[in-house]
Parts: sequence; C-alpha cells; structure tokens
Amino acid sequence: MMRTKLLTFLLLVCFAAAPAAIAAGERSTEPSSANKPAGAGWAESYRDVANRLIEAALDPENVDFMWERLAWLTDYYPHRLSGSEMLEDAINWMYEQLNDDGFDRVYKQEVMVPHWVRGRESLMFHGPWERELRMLGLGSSVGTPAEGIRAEILVVQSFDELRERAAEARGKIVVWNVPFTTYGETVQYRVRGASEASRVGAVASLLRSVAPFSMQTPHTGNIRYDEDVDPIPFAAITLEDAELMQRFQNRGERMEVTLKMEAQMLPDALSHNIIAELRGSEKPEEIVVIGGHIDSWDIGHGVMDDAGGVIATWEAMRLMKALGLQPRRTIRLVGWTNEENGVRGGLAYRDMVMEDGSFRNHQLAFEIDFGVFAPLGFGFTGTEEAFAMLEPIMELTAPTGAEILRRGSSGTVDIGPLMREGMPGMGIDTDVEKYFWYHHTDSDTLDKQNPEDIARVIAATAVMIYVVADMEARLPWADE
Repeated sequence: MMRTKLLTFLLLVCFAAAPAAIAAGERSTEPSSANKPAGAGWAESYRDVANRLIEAALDPENVDFMWERLAWLTDYYPHRLSGSEMLEDAINWMYEQLNDDGFDRVYKQEVMVPHWVRGRESLMFHGPWERELRMLGLGSSVGTPAEGIRAEILVVQSFDELRERAAEARGKIVVWNVPFTTYGETVQYRVRGASEASRVGAVASLLRSVAPFSMQTPHTGNIRYDEDVDPIPFAAITLEDAELMQRFQNRGERMEVTLKMEAQMLPDALSHNIIAELRGSEKPEEIVVIGGHIDSWDIGHGVMDDAGGVIATWEAMRLMKALGLQPRRTIRLVGWTNEENGVRGGLAYRDMVMEDGSFRNHQLAFEIDFGVFAPLGFGFTGTEEAFAMLEPIMELTAPTGAEILRRGSSGTVDIGPLMREGMPGMGIDTDVEKYFWYHHTDSDTLDKQNPEDIARVIAATAVMIYVVADMEARLPWADE
C-alpha cells in the first residue's frame, strides 16, 4: 500500500504542470542587483535537478532503506541521553554508516556534556484513596532522600496564583496544573517551576506534563534552577492526575504524596558531534550546514525527537551523492549532541567555526527538530533580502507539499548559537498536530511515524539545500 501511494505521488510530481506561483504580496523586498541570481525565473533552471531529487527520495527502494536506517538507530540505541554509553554507541554506529556512504569527509568533534542520571523513581498518592501514579523525573532535577519526601500538596494553575498563595505553600509539594496553550508559553512552568516553588518554601514540585493530550503519559524535559534558590526535586505527572488533584482540592480534600527520586548529576562526560561533508565543486570553503540532534531522553526511542531529523537530513545529502550531484558549496551534515539538556553540541560547533575562521563562510544553517511529519514549508530567519531570494525555491519544493516560506524558523535549537551571531537559519515546517502528544514520552517510537511523510520531508529538504548550496548568489547577512 505504501509503495502504491508513493508511486502515484511520484507520477504526479513528474508529469503535473508547474505548481502555482506564490501569492502576490508575500515578498516584502526584492534582492539587490548585487545578490539577485542572474536571469528571470532563475529557480526554474533547477527544475530537472529538483525533480530528480524528489523522484529519488520517493523511490520505494530508497524509502525502505531510509526506514530501515531509522528503525535500526532507534531500535538498537533508543535511550541516547547525554553522558550515556548508548549515545556514544549510536554516534559510533552513525560514524561507520557515514563512512560506508562514501562522503568526502567524516569526523567527530569532541564535546563535554552534562551527565544526569534518572535512577529509580516513584510517586504514591495519599488522598481519598491510595495508588501509585505515573511520573517521570524532569531532567537535571535533584533527587530525594532515600526514604522519599511525603508532604501535603498544593495545586496551583499559574505563577500568579502561587505568589498569591505563597503562605500556604511552605513545607508542601506544589503541583502545577497548567493547561497547554502553546509549547513556548506552557514550557515555562517546566523550566521555572522548581525554582518558583522553592522560592516560597515548597519541599518538592510536580508538573502537569507539557502536552495538549494524554493517555496517562507523563512527559519529561529539562529544567533550570535559579542560583538564588535551593534546588528541590521536580517531576512530571499526567494531565489526568493533575486534573484529578485539582478537583479533589476544589472539594476541600486534603491530599499528600510520597515522591522518591534517585536522580543525580554526575561530572561532565565526553561526547561528540558527528560530522560528514559533501565537498563543494567551486566554492568548497563556503558551507551549508544541515542536521538534527543525535541525543534523546532516556525514555521512548527518540524517533521524532530527533532521530527522524538526523536521518532525513542525512538521507537528503546521501541522495545528492548517489545522483552524482555536487553543488558549488560544501554541504556539511552534523548530528549535534546534547540538545536536550544543554545544547553543548550547538555551542561547540559555533566555537569551532569561529575559531577556524569558517564562520562567515556559512551560507545557511538548517536543522530539522520538530518531527518529520507531512511537510508544509520552511521557516527562515535572516534578512528580508535573503528571504526574497529564497522564495522562488518554493516553486520547486511545492510538489512535496512544502509550499510556504515564512519568517521565523522553528525547531532550530542546535543552530541557535549560530543564528544569534547573525547566521541565516532555517527549519522545515511539518504538520505537528500530534507532535506534542508524544514529545519526551515513552510513546516516541517508530510506529508514530509515516515513511511516506518522511520521504516527502527528505525530498523537500534535498531540493532546498541543494539549490541554496549551488545558487550563484550568496545570502546576505544582517551586517552586510
């Protein structure tokens, strides 16, 4: 069935009329004559190459190859938490596979990363009845004493409510029951929740998982302790249990929980960014860097976060090589380490290219870290002039479903250090309706992904990256 759908889609790509042009009025500026690619409709000159890349990405044999590579990575190396032996085993496997692919250069960059260990953990509810609740310790949390912490709970729904009820919180376990709005807004309770609870005298804290949907699935993620507070244990619970506690509290019930966590932070450990290059034909010193993060949490299999992003960018570059396509500029694939609890891989890469003098030679930084679902388009962070230069490429990626170029890139944490220094950055936009259902849970496994969707992500990525790496013009930075 999957092969039939792919072949049908491929026929449409190869024989359909050219996609509709981007709606008038989208471009805010035109490229200057100094940077504007020569010739009217310059992107159309890449039509044949784009169709070849799309055809290759959707070819059933290549889809099967990609799917098996993704399955192998996540089946054999599922818990790729920074500092773990499993992460380094995954990096070594990727190193071997990249060499087998025959790229021009494959190497590792040493990175010292945080080493947090979860240990055993449990949460017992004592209220109108008693039972053990599903929970996950949050990354970088301190542990509890061996006997655990038993205390009354106080449920609050915002930072403001906690401040208003600060006198009630002392000596209790604060439960944050904050409904999901957007990830960027709601995740602040995971990042800051322990510090805010500690500031009013709480002995521990629990978080309603940052997700819009749950089937009794707690979500982990990293936290941050402010320097002016004592660190207290912090764990995630399910949406269902947070709502239950809220209802009991509203009825005047007194509730306690016993929280046990063996979590501890060990000394920093040695890890690596894994890097491969497809050398440019005319401007090899100029670089388009692409990739995703190879690390994951110690639960689930880290498929959508972010093995899928690593495999999709890797496969896009592999297909270029298989087709004998060598763009003017070098394409550099990076599997960044330690995105989940430190971004040390992204910072180390930034430092490397600033120290070796190649930072300003980068044309673009591109990352996939928001799932590999059906592609919708791309988000770009850079100058208005560069944005206008990239828009025509959307006519080439449109057959994959990636039709819209918008301002602002998402899922680009690892390339964030580069972008903050002025480098243009880009991520792919996909249909993420269900992404946060599984994000940072035991449910982030292969069965949640669709190989046809990933193939279309690969196709769109390959076209965009090849054209950007080969186009005559250089994308202008803000200070140019």
